[in-house]
Amino acid sequence: MTLKLTFLGAAGTVTGSKYLLATGDRNNLIDCGLFQGFKQLRLRNWAQFPVSPGSIDDVLLTHAHLDHSGYLPLLVRNGFHGPIVCTDATRALCSLLLTDSGHLQERDAEFANRRGFSKHKPALPLYTEADAETALGRFQSVPFHKTLPIAPGLDARFLYAGHILGAAMIELNLGPTKVLFSGDLGRSNDIGLFAPEPVENADYLVLESTYGDRKHDPRDPEDVLAEAIARTAARGGTVLIPAFAVGRTQTILFHLYRLKAEKRIPDLPIYLDSPMAMDATDIFAAHKQDHRFSPDEARAAFAVARYVRTIEESKALDTQGTPKIIISASGMATGGRILHHLEAYASDPRNLILFAGFQAGGTRGAAMTEGAESIKIHGQYIPVRAQVENLHMMSAHADADEILAWLRHFRSPPEMTFITHGEPAAADALRRRIAEELGWACTVPDYRDQVELG
Repeated sequence: MTLKLTFLGAAGTVTGSKYLLATGDRNNLIDCGLFQGFKQLRLRNWAQFPVSPGSIDDVLLTHAHLDHSGYLPLLVRNGFHGPIVCTDATRALCSLLLTDSGHLQERDAEFANRRGFSKHKPALPLYTEADAETALGRFQSVPFHKTLPIAPGLDARFLYAGHILGAAMIELNLGPTKVLFSGDLGRSNDIGLFAPEPVENADYLVLESTYGDRKHDPRDPEDVLAEAIARTAARGGTVLIPAFAVGRTQTILFHLYRLKAEKRIPDLPIYLDSPMAMDATDIFAAHKQDHRFSPDEARAAFAVARYVRTIEESKALDTQGTPKIIISASGMATGGRILHHLEAYASDPRNLILFAGFQAGGTRGAAMTEGAESIKIHGQYIPVRAQVENLHMMSAHADADEILAWLRHFRSPPEMTFITHGEPAAADALRRRIAEELGWACTVPDYRDQVELG
């Protein structure tokens, strides 16, 4: 059987994950993510899809983050009719993320039209909440480790990847050939999620490289959080935490719960201002088999914050001058309620904007962590005078050393390892380490490269 692998995303960038694996007359799409960050990348979301969506037989989804799932509503609207297969927790989280994405795009388009700051007349959403609901009707869930027959001679298995709840590596067995897609690999010492499970062999490996040129800060995140919160409270400031609604928010709540219980931080009010994060927290509690927290730990940790549900309650936070902690999505400050809080708090040097993980190039988060003096929100430039920090040690991605440690479980090297899902410097640094330390054949594919396997 002839196998062709085409890199339709996450090549030269950390977003837009899409890999098309053609097996004879069958097209299998692994991940279907949005491009995020730089405008030239985001424009790809609006371009015609490289292959006809109707020619794709199925989508296999590693996890729920939008850079892996966020293009699905558009794929379905444009003619994809097959199943979207993933783990049960991924399916539940996508029900939140995709509908929220469609809702935000509709709201942002309406806001741009009302304020008149868009160059497009009228501004349109990439897709709508209704498009997302339609796509969700195509989802099918499968348990971890169960062999799933996709087609004659083609089986799939989903293996624990860590990273976020429900995240999986996807192993495809095509006759005698095994192709493994790592998805996003989690941390070996994550406090809440299982480590990426060892894999002993694959003929071909598609491997993420988000932190391929870096090692995580070895400091205890609770020590760093405690110091940062105490310092900000002492000067009368507010701690604003842009956090990914899925995964990072729940981890931050757990750390804050422990710090408060041990009286290591001032007794400040903590607000969780992200309806999606609240729902994701409920899903986290419901999938106790997929994480390490006990039911009692989860209940206590997730109750440490006051949940802000209405827009009026959210707006009221921006008029309170007393010190507090606000956790709000999104993690790279690309959209959502966090933008209104940044408008209110970014210009005051007493405040702290505390990011918690990787910031893709071209996002507001990347700009602020790199020292931008102003950021553009809703067509206006907002000065950034608040202190800005990033808790890299709280990243949900394995760093370079952790990726290499996971690779060392292989008993024999793949015929080829494809390094994807990383900025160019990170991907090439990981390529060099794998080649030099393990002696494996590896390459960094470009966008829309196609290779024949086997």
